[in-house]
Parts: sequence; C-alpha cells; structure tokens
Amino acid sequence: MENNKCDCKKEKDLFLEKLFQEYLPEKDNLIQMLNDVQEHYGYVPMHVQKELSEFLKIPMAEIYGVVTFYSRFSLEPQGKYKISVCLGTACFVKGSQKIMDRLTDRLKIEPGQTTKDGLFTIEQTRCVGACGLAPVFTVNGEVYGKASVQKLDEVLDKLIESESK
Repeated sequence: MENNKCDCKKEKDLFLEKLFQEYLPEKDNLIQMLNDVQEHYGYVPMHVQKELSEFLKIPMAEIYGVVTFYSRFSLEPQGKYKISVCLGTACFVKGSQKIMDRLTDRLKIEPGQTTKDGLFTIEQTRCVGACGLAPVFTVNGEVYGKASVQKLDEVLDKLIESESK
C-alpha cells in the first residue's frame, strides 16, 4: 500500500487499467473496487472516484456518498501506522481519554489527521469488541488491552525507533 499522494499519471495507467480489467463495469462491483483502491493508495483519491464514475456509469455523488458513509474508506492519505483509541463507554470509564490526550499531544495532530511525515494517523472509535480489556487502543488493527499512557508511549517509541533504522 502506498501512503503518499499518488502520481496520478503513472498510477492511473498501471493500477486503474488492471482494476478495470479485473471487474465488469457493474454497479454491484463498486464496494469491492473501492476496497482495492483503498488498499492500493491508502485512501480513495478524487481522480479515482471520477474514473470509477465513468467506468461504472454511476454519478460521482453516489460514489462520494459510499466513500464517506463507510469508515473503511478515507478521502485523505492515511499514515503507515493507523492508531485508534476506543472511546466507548467501558474504555472511556477506564481512562481511554487520557490515552487519546497523550497521543494527540505527542504526535501534534488531532483525530482524523495524519502526521506530516505520513507515519501516523489518529482515529477515534467507539468499540473494538474488547471491553473486557478496557481501555484499549489499536495500531493497524493490533489490539493493546489494559492500556495506559505508559503503554502507549512504549508502543510509539518502538514504532518511531523501527522507522529510524
């Protein structure tokens, strides 16, 4: 997966040609195609939405509506490490807001944003289905339960260290 904005001319030629060969131009293929786009680019670029609109003969507004409805899809490039903090009731009561506060303070971004270096994206979630481990945060889907600010710092330190090697 690429986490940088795409070089539209080159990427379009290679990725979209392959994508359009893989699927029939049927509306039912939209979600699957958007999944492929999200995996490839790390988000759903506007130029790809336009190409999908033409290929599938679906209005841009409908494609945009699907992209913005499902949390799986993003309109902005995502970081290499997507960190989600659960703010659901069980996690919140056990201190997840402190974890979120530390994360935003340390990375200098807010939920929904990505660091300038493209490494980290912060997200809020309401439940990851691990209430017994509350509070929890995830990094690229890996759950860290019974979390604390200290645990978050340890995980961030390891990720930052691995990037400097």
